[in-house]
Amino acid sequence: MTARNFILTLLIFSLHPLGVRGAVTSRPNVVILLADDAGWGDYSFNGNQQLSTPNIDSIAQQGASFERFYVCPVCSPTRAEMLTGRYHRRSGVYGVSTGQERLNLDEHTFAESFHAAGYATGIFGKWHNGSQWPYHPMARGFETFYGYTSGHWGEYFNPPMEHNGVMERGQGYIVDLCTDKALQFIEQNRSKPFLCYVPFTTPHSPWSVPPADWARFKDKPITQPASNSKAENPDETRCALAMLENQDRNVGRVLRKLADLGLEENTLVIYFSDNGPNSARWNGGMKGLKASTDEGGVRSACFVRWPGRVAKGSLIKSIAGVIDLNPTLHALTGVKRVGDKPQDGRDLSPLLQTNLKPQWTDRRIFSTWAGKVSVRTQQYRLDTEGNLFDMDADPSQKTPIQDKEPSLTQELKAAVVAWKKEMKMPTLLSVPGSAVDPRPISVGFREFPVTMLPARDGEPRGTMRRSAKAPNSSYFVNWTQTTDSAVWSAEVVNAGTYVVTLDYTCPLADAGSTVELSFNGARLQGKVSAGWDPPLITDQDVVPRTTHGESLMKEFHSLKLGEIELSPGHGDLVLRALEIPGKSVMDLRRLTLTLK
Repeated sequence: MTARNFILTLLIFSLHPLGVRGAVTSRPNVVILLADDAGWGDYSFNGNQQLSTPNIDSIAQQGASFERFYVCPVCSPTRAEMLTGRYHRRSGVYGVSTGQERLNLDEHTFAESFHAAGYATGIFGKWHNGSQWPYHPMARGFETFYGYTSGHWGEYFNPPMEHNGVMERGQGYIVDLCTDKALQFIEQNRSKPFLCYVPFTTPHSPWSVPPADWARFKDKPITQPASNSKAENPDETRCALAMLENQDRNVGRVLRKLADLGLEENTLVIYFSDNGPNSARWNGGMKGLKASTDEGGVRSACFVRWPGRVAKGSLIKSIAGVIDLNPTLHALTGVKRVGDKPQDGRDLSPLLQTNLKPQWTDRRIFSTWAGKVSVRTQQYRLDTEGNLFDMDADPSQKTPIQDKEPSLTQELKAAVVAWKKEMKMPTLLSVPGSAVDPRPISVGFREFPVTMLPARDGEPRGTMRRSAKAPNSSYFVNWTQTTDSAVWSAEVVNAGTYVVTLDYTCPLADAGSTVELSFNGARLQGKVSAGWDPPLITDQDVVPRTTHGESLMKEFHSLKLGEIELSPGHGDLVLRALEIPGKSVMDLRRLTLTLK
């Protein structure tokens, strides 16, 4: 080999993200597939014989699977930890709705890193870390967004979806639609590196699934019941399994698109879920569901595929977690990280690379929700009550062993106390509720002039209330008095003229109310001149959603209220009625301000 060829060889190796197989010099594509509320046991790869998930399973079969991979007990914290590599308590995320899910603006996401490195970046599905700019996904590193920003969505068929800041109604099932957009994104960016993030909406409720998928499961016997079989609703289980098969089919579409475009060899694919199962169903005998800090509430499937770089069919037994994905993505791709805050996660690439036998020290992974904290080591879990379990000998957490291991128990209890102090957690039990986050909503960014203010981010006052207990996809109802109001804490960024629209329904006989929008002395009055009273959508669900505190949805119409001049400043944006000629003013889904 000549000196010149030797130098070229070294250069090729140095350009490759892993420093191996130097024939590939371009940076790899990244596809992240995230299930919503799927338990560890919802996959045939993990032993569920009641469904078939061959496409999802293939990611593990052709790559690596993590035996013990831990996420958070609920949705938005998991997403925040994935994006930042930091425990969610550090980042301002402490709830799942009413603004509590917003990721602090001084946090940086891996999407920002990839965007800065020249990647095309897109997200297709559920965001759940802030709705308005600059919390919006397009302000956090993603160039393209199709989906919804809240915790869950009320319509799974022909749903209204946000596309780069504009609402549009899709035609089809929500998971199919998001996958369609992801495939278009991959096709359009096939000639450059891309980051494609597909956070699926299922099997999160509402229990809505395409008829063909439901037909395969609606009469199917439950052959692997939940550990607490009395708590299991068979139809919820059947629907969850049907949703997973639908999701698996869409995962297959993504994998086939990569193969068809010749991108399979140079694409890193990651699949996992955001918390434990959202209903009592088979989960490998583990204790705990969604919102629990026990093993079943936080253990997730995690499959990683990158042909030639990730060992085929490997099983990684070291404990790992969602906080590890951010540093791992940067390490595997060679993308420089944006931001310098210390991370809680570890780079997992030494565990994933072919033919490496890394030195891997034991660690602790903490899980928290609603003031409860548990901690996991490689072998043990200390639960939120201070009970110690040997997870190798007792994976179902049935027999506490703190009496046999007093020193270890005290050590882990002390670690929890120190961790809670570091995370600045309150000493009393803190249960996230529906109280509106005190951080104001920013309005009037010129780079993103449309600010949508849904009911979930506002506060109903007087006799006005939400349409259901769960705020995320709710709307304001029972607006019957002039003392009622809908209030959003707002921070106007730029002075200017704002076009005001309302998404509403109103019985025809009640049309004609005069309403007023006010902010720091500025006022706009208008009339609800036209009635619009569509029926509630009741034919989409296989299990009635009323038992879960979710709103029944309907078709809302937009009403242009007028224009208002706003000056910069912080205050309450208040919508109230001055005159109510009928029984009610309207049901209100959303207030939108657009800077002209």
